[in-house]
Amino acid sequence: MRYPALSLAAAVLLLAATAGAQGPRQPVPDDNAGFTSIFDGKTLQNWDGDPDFWRVETDSIVGQSTTDKPLKQNTFIIWRGGTTKDFELKLEFKMTGGNSGVQYRSVPLTDVGKWVLKGYQADMDAEARYTGMLYEERGRGFMAERGRFTRIAPDGQRKLIGTPGEGDALKADIKSGDWNQLHIIARGATIMHVINGRIMSVCLDEDDKTRSPEGLLGLQLHTGPPMKVEFRNIRLKKL
Repeated sequence: MRYPALSLAAAVLLLAATAGAQGPRQPVPDDNAGFTSIFDGKTLQNWDGDPDFWRVETDSIVGQSTTDKPLKQNTFIIWRGGTTKDFELKLEFKMTGGNSGVQYRSVPLTDVGKWVLKGYQADMDAEARYTGMLYEERGRGFMAERGRFTRIAPDGQRKLIGTPGEGDALKADIKSGDWNQLHIIARGATIMHVINGRIMSVCLDEDDKTRSPEGLLGLQLHTGPPMKVEFRNIRLKKL
């Protein structure tokens, strides 16, 4: 389905409304044209993180904290192969306990720690309380909850534009303890998070004084009880 005359934001609302009118979600074809793999499945080439917490295991980047090795602050493994500006990112993730996220358009806070980032995050957690939401790490906090299409006005106020679905219904499409596909689309001020073919959250960030249009990509390991997060099939397309 094509909407050539519509902005990305308007097309999202129309697509969500059309999907709701047509009943249950249908399988979404996986088109990887133009995407480039940024993880070779064997090494951490171009990835920079604390070796006490990050490793490669069974074709995946694995972040893990334990009782013997707890985290004192959130830490990231950072992709050093370039930056993210206008882009699409696809990857698969699986969680065992805890909280994590995919960081993008982010800036390093080297005064806080060697592997600390500030910026946009596709949030995720093992209980799927936050999975799919847009969060700004060390910044404005939650910007679009699951099932919300929000606008951040130039003065920083958050306003609701619409909804791609009901939050609990969208949560039902997130697999617990299994692999999920995350698809991030960031084009200009519009940001969209899609999981397993479902639009989870959308944000139109018009706060030009605060937002970051370009920055680093990273994967998060969060403080708290012992946890494990795995990422694989990481592919990037610059727009």
